[in-house]
Amino acid sequence: MTFPTNFLWGAASSAYQIEGAAFEDGKGLSVCDTMARRPGAVYGGHTGEVACDHYHRFRDDIALMKLINLRAYRFSVSWARVLPDGVGRINEAGLAFYDRLVDGLLEAGIQPWLTVFHWDFPQALFEKGGWLNRDSADWFAEYAAILAHRLSDRVRHWMTLNEPQIFIGIGHGTGAIGPGLRLSMADQLLAAHHCLLAHGKGVQAIRAHAARPARTSLEQNLRIGWAPIGRVRFPATDSAADLDAARRATLSVLHKDFWNNTWFADPICKGRYPADGLELFGPDVPKFPDSDLRTINQPIDFYGMNIYDAEPYRAGTGGRPELGAFPPGHPQTAIRWNIVPEALYWGPKFLYENYKVPVYITENGLSSTDWVSMDGQVHDPQRIDYTRRYLLQLNRAIRDGADIRGYFHWSILDNFEWAEGYKERFGLIHVDFQTQKRTLKDSAGWYAGVIESNGASLAAS
Repeated sequence: MTFPTNFLWGAASSAYQIEGAAFEDGKGLSVCDTMARRPGAVYGGHTGEVACDHYHRFRDDIALMKLINLRAYRFSVSWARVLPDGVGRINEAGLAFYDRLVDGLLEAGIQPWLTVFHWDFPQALFEKGGWLNRDSADWFAEYAAILAHRLSDRVRHWMTLNEPQIFIGIGHGTGAIGPGLRLSMADQLLAAHHCLLAHGKGVQAIRAHAARPARTSLEQNLRIGWAPIGRVRFPATDSAADLDAARRATLSVLHKDFWNNTWFADPICKGRYPADGLELFGPDVPKFPDSDLRTINQPIDFYGMNIYDAEPYRAGTGGRPELGAFPPGHPQTAIRWNIVPEALYWGPKFLYENYKVPVYITENGLSSTDWVSMDGQVHDPQRIDYTRRYLLQLNRAIRDGADIRGYFHWSILDNFEWAEGYKERFGLIHVDFQTQKRTLKDSAGWYAGVIESNGASLAAS
């Protein structure tokens, strides 16, 4: 058993979660900086001000990535590091950091995959209304254009937004992550529309400012996508009725919240909001010109999916999708997310069948209770078992016809996990946050073998 010949194996991170250097070299504040300083907002009063100190240690981290055979590395750019005020004046020192990072990755034979926005909205622009301000789409396009002009000669794979379901639904709804707002549904929908408009304008800006590749070995064509949450519903039984219910649930807006796929993906991939969502949200849906949907509906080259778990669904009365339940004692990760390997089968399968866009799994992994053992090693058999189970299901989805082209493990390093601070460890590499010492976990060596064998080792693991 192997994966397709050109299947891409990688790992992922985000700027605020690993970089640190929060106030160095001209970087501006982001809503993540201010949120972390809010009393009670983060476990233990932790902040991302130092995090993994990746800003200063990126070369050592790249060496570790190479050691574990990574073919690609997904990272995000700190908007406020490049544009301290969000627009206008460029901070050359901040932009130069990403130059060095990209060059270091390429020297190590690792493809850079750049996420333009992973939640760290500039505080200066938040104070001008943030995503509630329609101008936010133009702010984002200006930022994306600057990155494309500077980096697209070497970075050929781009993602506009990471998980809008989270930074809108939680960041602007429940308030548990930055900017920590609790807005009405009407305002959340307005912010969501503006971030979708930003995606469309961002895609246009990246393409308009794209440079020719600096090396003949790089992809000639720029490839642009996005990285939303993959909200997966799987059939509670093998019955055809439950299969249909799970598919319908995965492709529906079932509740007045953002825990769905289609409210964000339909405008991007189909140029329209889903009818069931329009009916459910009703008068809370913002008014906008038809031209907005044409802007949002830019062709994308791939569909990223951040998938960790899934929910069982069955056919209820009249075949209506109905949420099932996990049995008592169902396995969970340290952060108490359900372990559902089938998520990497049904999620890519349903979403690829619906949108017909090539898929990359842009995040998948688990939080585990890892520590350095007395032998100096970090033994994390749970991560190995979890990842193997999920990858076997991903391979099954490929064999059943889904066009899945790569997998990025979350995450490369233990890092700052938003409201959970440093309590949760997702990394393939252990980080001692007092000394910044890195230790490859057993899972890192195991994953190196998976990559080297293009998945063949999964059958024997």
